[in-house]
Amino acid sequence: MRSLLAFIWKNNFILLFLLLEIVSFGLVVQNNNFHNASFINSANSVTGGALQWQSNLSGYIGLREENAILAEENSRLHAQSITAFTKYTNRTFIHIDTIFNQRYTYLNAEVINNSVFKRNNYLTLNRGYAQGVAPEMGVISSNGVIGIVKDVSEYFCTVLSVLHKKSKTSARIAGKDYPGTLTWDGADFKYGTLTEIPSHVVLQKGALVTTSGYSAIYPDEVPIGTIVDYEVLPGDDSYTIRIKFSEDYSNLSHVYVVRNLLKEEQLELESKLED
Repeated sequence: MRSLLAFIWKNNFILLFLLLEIVSFGLVVQNNNFHNASFINSANSVTGGALQWQSNLSGYIGLREENAILAEENSRLHAQSITAFTKYTNRTFIHIDTIFNQRYTYLNAEVINNSVFKRNNYLTLNRGYAQGVAPEMGVISSNGVIGIVKDVSEYFCTVLSVLHKKSKTSARIAGKDYPGTLTWDGADFKYGTLTEIPSHVVLQKGALVTTSGYSAIYPDEVPIGTIVDYEVLPGDDSYTIRIKFSEDYSNLSHVYVVRNLLKEEQLELESKLED
């Protein structure tokens, strides 16, 4: 307390001058409309800037939570989309009926590990059998096909990426009814190869390539990529087609694990043909 009084006594002229300046400034602003409006506008600008900065900071901090909410919402929308349902009447599947039976469910998941530069690439997701994940389920993103679930623990699973030498995906060119096989040659993670498309089919660069729906893993018409080049090699009667993937596999964050509710029924029936 003694130090404070000593400081005031020592600087009394300066403090009195500052006090009078503040009082004068207040009187000018209060009794002059122009100065009053200028002061209010300046104060609002400073306050608004501070609030905007605070809002931007809060929004950035909350991006992770917002992304998780959006991924969960997208998974619900995928499950409600027309491609998640199979049409039937009296348990006989047809193409043009208006009654639908759900065939696929979608579980959102976060990619916690990923590789693209190896010959055999894998992903790790933060979903496991506690959330209903099982081996050989498909994994897709909003932009395209990702891979197939390989091993599952209680809360995690690994995914055999499309960028793997053993990966084979049934695919077709949009608008064409000829299925082919998509593989990866291990060179560039941006490109894949589509084969087994008959050479008499008319192709066009830029055409969309999607899943064929012929497997029990992926829904039909999931994007894969676009045609960048094609040729018929000597001695072949089918195309070798170079595809640019629609998904950037080096920048994955949220994906969806796809469960085919009719998979067991389909595989059981097809196994009888093999027997």
